[in-house]
Amino acid sequence: MTNLTPPFRADHVGSLLRPRKIAEARKAGLTGDALREIEDREIPALIRMQEEVGLKVVTDGEARRAFWHFDFMGMLDGLDIIELDGDALGFKGATVKQIAEVNGPLDFPADHPMLEHFQFVEKNTTVCPKISIPGPSAVHFRVTPATNKHAPYADQDLFMADIAKTYRKAVQAFYDAGCRYLQLDDIFFAYLGDENQREIRRQMGQDPDRLIKKYAWMLEEAIKDRPADMQIGMHMCRGNFRSTFVATGGYDAAADAIFNQTSVDIYFMEYDSERAGGLEPLGLLPKGKKRVLPGFITTKTPQLESLDDLKRQFEAASKFVDIDQLGIAPQCGFASTEEGNDLTEDDQRRKLELVVKTAEAIWGEA
Repeated sequence: MTNLTPPFRADHVGSLLRPRKIAEARKAGLTGDALREIEDREIPALIRMQEEVGLKVVTDGEARRAFWHFDFMGMLDGLDIIELDGDALGFKGATVKQIAEVNGPLDFPADHPMLEHFQFVEKNTTVCPKISIPGPSAVHFRVTPATNKHAPYADQDLFMADIAKTYRKAVQAFYDAGCRYLQLDDIFFAYLGDENQREIRRQMGQDPDRLIKKYAWMLEEAIKDRPADMQIGMHMCRGNFRSTFVATGGYDAAADAIFNQTSVDIYFMEYDSERAGGLEPLGLLPKGKKRVLPGFITTKTPQLESLDDLKRQFEAASKFVDIDQLGIAPQCGFASTEEGNDLTEDDQRRKLELVVKTAEAIWGEA
């Protein structure tokens, strides 16, 4: 790879529509070496597409995953992904049955497969490789009292401390594998701006405001000792499954915690609809090197945003945060699950081209 280092003005959250041959192989039930052979053949083309549109940072599109978070979590020690009889996640107009179950002490195994997933990207790109993994809050949020089968974790502080330790080990493992740009998808900070989600947590005996503080603590515990040349990104959204969503509400409740109680370098923030609330919380970003990439470009629909409208949105954002601390990325991934959102590969490419075009128009660089 070259010496390109983040942050970049143009970036994306990570997941991309699954290449047809990978999707067909998974649908046909291929697993193990047979599936990996097809993935290894198809993912380089996905990487080249990102390079061709002008991005200086690329991922494997999460093409080896079924879910943005469950695959990573199910590969941890002490945690399994199970299926319920009914809906588990609460998407509007769509059903997802999977949920996480803790059945023993949490740990990050030395042979976690996603370490090799990152290294494959690194070997197949000439720009900056990035991997996106679910953040620490994802483990806690996706485990309910009913699916917490490890008795000591009835003590929520102990549970969160072990999540933080597991992620601290993961961060170091990715660094040792060569990763210098790691993104943690900690979307549940945004969920906790939704009153319905807050009430669900109260029904579980959890204080949503305390959760925000503890989630920030877990995140900072995981990343605070990272080497100086490792950049940490953080993505927040309100659900993304086949172009549907779960939550509605602004960043007001979480902004201070994410900006001022963590040392995250780069923030990917969903801002493609009124569901994300106003831009005012951006005013809490401390002056300095931290950067926010507002997701004014949606991955949920194929309609292409106009450059003039995007410029106006950045002008509005610059009233709350210095334009030099901003960049652009789509609001979420294009395929948070293997089913993908309701748009085509051509639509996806045009959206990514627009990300680069916008960055070049506003900052003179991608």
